[in-house]
This record gives sequence, structure tokens and C-alpha cells, in this order.
Amino acid sequence: MEVLFVSHKYPPATGGMEKQSFELIEGMRAYATVHQLVYTGQENILLFFLRLEKRIVELLNKYPSIALIHFNDALIGSLALRHHHHYPHVKKVVTVHGLDVVFPWGYYQRKILPLFNRFDRIVAVSEATKRAIVARGVSTDRVVVINNGVDHAFADLSQQSVVGSPEVGHALLAGQKPYFVMLGRPVKRKGFSWFLREVAPRLPDAATIVMAGPLNTRRRFVWALARCCPSAWRHLIALFLGYPSDEREIFRLLRQPSKGAKVTHLGKLPLADLQTLLQHASAFLMPNIPIAGDMEGFGLVCLEASGAGTLVVAAEIDGITDAVLHRRNGLLLPAADADAWVERLNHIMNHPTPYRGIAADFQQYTLQHFGWDKMCRAYASCFAALLE
Repeated sequence: MEVLFVSHKYPPATGGMEKQSFELIEGMRAYATVHQLVYTGQENILLFFLRLEKRIVELLNKYPSIALIHFNDALIGSLALRHHHHYPHVKKVVTVHGLDVVFPWGYYQRKILPLFNRFDRIVAVSEATKRAIVARGVSTDRVVVINNGVDHAFADLSQQSVVGSPEVGHALLAGQKPYFVMLGRPVKRKGFSWFLREVAPRLPDAATIVMAGPLNTRRRFVWALARCCPSAWRHLIALFLGYPSDEREIFRLLRQPSKGAKVTHLGKLPLADLQTLLQHASAFLMPNIPIAGDMEGFGLVCLEASGAGTLVVAAEIDGITDAVLHRRNGLLLPAADADAWVERLNHIMNHPTPYRGIAADFQQYTLQHFGWDKMCRAYASCFAALLE
């Protein structure tokens, strides 16, 4: 079979959706003849969208054996909806990731998402994402769940790896203090500021919270400009652009005198330093909280941490429960329940040896049950069934 993959989430941009898109396109080469139409940053993104339909038709004419088009998220799938009649002979599939389903724009929710019934198949990255799109009028018969994978190279980390930067070396404290790691973009659903307010101050002084990820402490002009917009539009714009909605609050909390656990934010780090942090951490934390109009579609970073052999402690919310299965490859705690988080993290600090053994078992489960090739095989089976 020949498949055309269409995506605006693709390297060199980084993120979970970009990673999934890249791994899917590359992995599918083992199962199909692959053509791709992807945004690589070489032109303005608006021009990419405006020229998208013309380019799709050109590729279909150039390669008449293309039998299926895959759109890698609901946004780019939405833009193509009104053009489906230009290629009725081709099957159309779209993957939905979470936020692209719950995005809280009334017109999108009422008028556009129900039209997704025009797709021959909709792939949801988690059961939570499937429930969300079915609740918006899409036939459950059209939706299948295919979980994202994980790079098994994370399991090959050397225990003798050298810390590559002074900042990371300082954070490790020569192994003398236990620390927990939180990674990711500072958006509200990640629960970072909630954790710093409600949990970190109640942990013992012996604990350290090491945060890593983009944090722009000089974005004051943008913060001021955003406050000029009506709150409803500000929320929509922040979600659509991936604006770091929790950044300002995190920055404020980091400047306050610390009590309880010490908090260190290292900013954006190279992969080698992130791997080193995970290797030596007591646990990787993903303390997501419920935010209206937003959701965690899957939780790929949890799989990456577990695949590296790090104990994963995550909130039992949204699509995280597809990536983290309680007591199989991680520990799930109630979202926004500070008491539960404090109790569990204290227990981990007080009993480090058994938790290291548990983390090793969890790692094996993750590597056995999640992988990019497994994901690609599932997509290949889905596509083949449509083309029978």
C-alpha cells in the first residue's frame, strides 16, 4: 500500500507530537510505500497551511497509487475536511491527541468536530482521547485507540555516564540528597505551580525538586500584553499557541524563600543531561491537574522516564492512565490531592532501596508493552483493514 502522511508537527520542532509524527512516518516505511508532506520550518506556517490542499492534490496526481492519506492531528485534519471531495477515491485517517479535541472554542466544538465522521478512521492516542471525541458527536465505530510508543534507547543509559554541565552536577549534589525530577513545558495542566505551592513545602528539607524545561524569566512584556486580552480569548490563544501559561506563577514561586524541599530549575537541557538526571532521581513526577478546555492526551514523557529505569509517579488523569498502569510501570496518585502526594513521596524517600527494585520491574513492563514499532504495526494493520 502507498500512504501519504501530512503533518505540521515535525522535527526540527520538538515535543511529544513531533516525536510521534516522526516515528510514525519513519516506522511505516517497513510496512508501506511512504510519501510525506510535512512542515519543517522552511517557510511561514501560514503559507504551509494555505498551500496544503494544492500540494496534496499535486502529490496524488504525481503518485496515483496513493490509497490513503493520514493527517497527524485534528488541526490539520480540520483544514482538509472541506476538500475531501477532491479525492473521494482515497481513504482518509486522522490521529487525535487530546487538546486538539477539547480545545474550548465553541464554533470548533459545535461545527467542526462532528464533521470528523467524514474520516474513514480516527486514531485516538488514548482511551481518554477516544471518550472525548465520541462525546463530541463522532461515531464510536470510526475511532480506534493506538497508544504512542517509546524509544528503547532510553534503557541503554550507562550508569557511568558523565554529567555534562555544572548545573546538573550541582543538582545531583554528588548523590548526597534524594531528589525528584519534573520535566516539561510550563503549562497549567502539568501541575507544576500547584506542586510547588501545595506539595513541595510539606516535604522534608532533605528533599530536592529538580525541574527542567523551557522557562523564560524575561518574558515580562509578553505577560503584560497577554493580560490586556479578555480572559476567554487569552485562554484560547494560550492553548492554541502552546503559550507557557504556568510560567509566570512558577517564576514567582521560585523567587520566594524556600521552605520544605529545595526547588531548582535548570531550564532547557540537552538530552544527555536529562538522561543523567533521570538515572539518579528518586522518582520522576508528573503531577497533572484538571484544567478546563485542556487535557494530557497520553503522557509520553512518563514512558521515556520509565524506559530509562526511573520510578514514575503520576497523576491519575486524562490519557496518562494509558501510559502509566498503576503498579505495572508506575504509580498513580489522585490528581490535585496534596496529602496523597506528600505521603507517597515521603515513603519513597524513607524506603529508597525497595523502590529502586520496583522501578526496575516497571522498566521491564514498559519496554515489553510499549514501543514505536508496536505503534507502527498497529497503524499498518488499521490502514490495511481500511483498504481491503
